[in-house]
Amino acid sequence: MKLERMDDFFAARIEGYDEHMRRDIEGASAFYAFTAALLPKDADAVVLDLGCGTGLELEEYFALNPTAQITGIDLSDVMLRELKAKFPEKKLTLICNSYFDEPFGAACFDAAVSVESLHHFTAEKKAALYAKLYNALKKGGIFILTDYFAESEELEKEYFRNLETLKREQGIADDAFYHYDTPLLVEHEMELLRKAGFPEVELLQKWGESTYTVRAKKC
Repeated sequence: MKLERMDDFFAARIEGYDEHMRRDIEGASAFYAFTAALLPKDADAVVLDLGCGTGLELEEYFALNPTAQITGIDLSDVMLRELKAKFPEKKLTLICNSYFDEPFGAACFDAAVSVESLHHFTAEKKAALYAKLYNALKKGGIFILTDYFAESEELEKEYFRNLETLKREQGIADDAFYHYDTPLLVEHEMELLRKAGFPEVELLQKWGESTYTVRAKKC
């Protein structure tokens, strides 16, 4: 397979993207609504969405909390334009950047959420991200992660080996993000969240064979 840069991959697939995600991703018919229902219902709740894409989880969340204030970060400007067009009247701050590079601030958010985004990245990258995220949440704030995870430690290692092989074969030496799934074991993901400072990390739900919803709370 030929690797594509992350932003190019999603730009090329914007047509029909929402339908594909709902139809073809195992558990998606339920997990977007489940994830949204875990976010705060208070008026004007301030929520950070990591890898917000076209906002499938936000469709569900705005139905529950129409006054929520959302900061969405995504690498794809095409997807962000689609999201903005869906909700022109909502309180949206949309940032086209890597959430690894974007500053979040301190104690700014009541909650954060990420759906089907973080399985593309290494544990090292996520460790730094989760520490930054912990700092950005208010006391009592939560992070809801619904994502695809490796089914075994052997598979986890294999995904990363395969990516490195493909990059070497295709002469890719830069640090840009390329679209290739490298999920961790859910237990490894939860341990990263604990090491970042979250004292309460719970596995809430499993969807099909390899998608889970995890909640991490800042006390």
